Amino acid sequence: MSTYRDLTLARALRAGGTPSGSARGTVLRTVGTRERRSHLTAPRVPTVGIDIGGTKVMAGVVDADGNILEKVRTETPDKSKSPKVVEDTIVELVLDLSDRHDVHAVGIGAAGWVDADRARVLFAPHLAWRNEPLRDALQDRLAVPVMVDNDANTAAWAEWRFGAGRGEDHLVMITLGTGIGGAILEDGQVKRGKYGVAGEFGHMQVVPGGHRCPCGNRGCWEQYSSGNALVREARELAAADSPVAHAIIERVKGNVPEITGPLITELAREGDAMCVELLQDIGQWLGVGLANLAAALDPSCFVIGGGVSAADDLLIGPARDAFRRHLTGRGYRPEARIARAQLGPEAGMVGAADLSRLVARRFRRANRRRVERYERYGRYAQALRGGAVDRSTRTTPQEPTS
Repeated sequence: MSTYRDLTLARALRAGGTPSGSARGTVLRTVGTRERRSHLTAPRVPTVGIDIGGTKVMAGVVDADGNILEKVRTETPDKSKSPKVVEDTIVELVLDLSDRHDVHAVGIGAAGWVDADRARVLFAPHLAWRNEPLRDALQDRLAVPVMVDNDANTAAWAEWRFGAGRGEDHLVMITLGTGIGGAILEDGQVKRGKYGVAGEFGHMQVVPGGHRCPCGNRGCWEQYSSGNALVREARELAAADSPVAHAIIERVKGNVPEITGPLITELAREGDAMCVELLQDIGQWLGVGLANLAAALDPSCFVIGGGVSAADDLLIGPARDAFRRHLTGRGYRPEARIARAQLGPEAGMVGAADLSRLVARRFRRANRRRVERYERYGRYAQALRGGAVDRSTRTTPQEPTS
């Protein structure tokens, strides 16, 4: 069977294009709305997952067991540039990987709101995407089906399939990074809501009139339990030349803007009292939010991922304590398990690839039909050369097209 690169190359040549550079030009057959199919019946073929964040675009070829066969990454183009610049970056990464792998589908995990059809990015805070038809734009340039989803949804799917959420039938994932993302899985289905934007837990109001959030409101959860909140508190103490901030001031040589979340976590592991306390504060606010979500959703498991989760028990321990203190009906109801994500920063990429496998069947069927047409045409041409066809009555078949 022809490979992805064979197909795209043949189509480019038939169109009068060239097989190199940006003119490796690939034209994708438009794929309709994907059918909901169980991951258990999805074809066991390699697919590409792409995780698009505010600072990097990471792409990888992932097999049916969640193993990453190859991974590449690049910086995210500046958000002031047109959406096409980011699309160009995605296409180049996919084409690069397809040189060495037979790609059957592409899944995109985007940091933004994705509509219920998983076709448009309604809003991305770190990119110039506003109601952007990302799926169709990429399908016009690639030769495989494309699936687009929110990056927290794809990360949650990966943890449910291959990581900390395996075996759970009601799972909520929280991703702690610059802000807070979230996702809900029930009975093997991602719950996206009527309009596709469910899981934006970071913008629950937990402190009326509290810190201003970039979303425009005040007191959002992510202003108290996120990477931004952690760094903000540390920088405020350092800028005030607080004696408790002596160690971190010394580490950055007085340059307060150089204080980062990973540095705070590093110092906390070394036993710095201020950094330990800051992570405890973030963890306690995390537990309060989880208790609120338990009252609303009653999951069996919370999976905590994102960059801040690297603090592990320095963060998760205080979160569990606060969760138990604030849980509605505590002492008289089962408590959800709180676990750290296992797949790390690759979770969104792995989940996007695995979700795209659900639509890979379309490519395989179309590819098989395409090959069968070429085989029929070849047999007909051979019969003509052998004189087995009556030339006076024959009807010449059209050359197979993709």
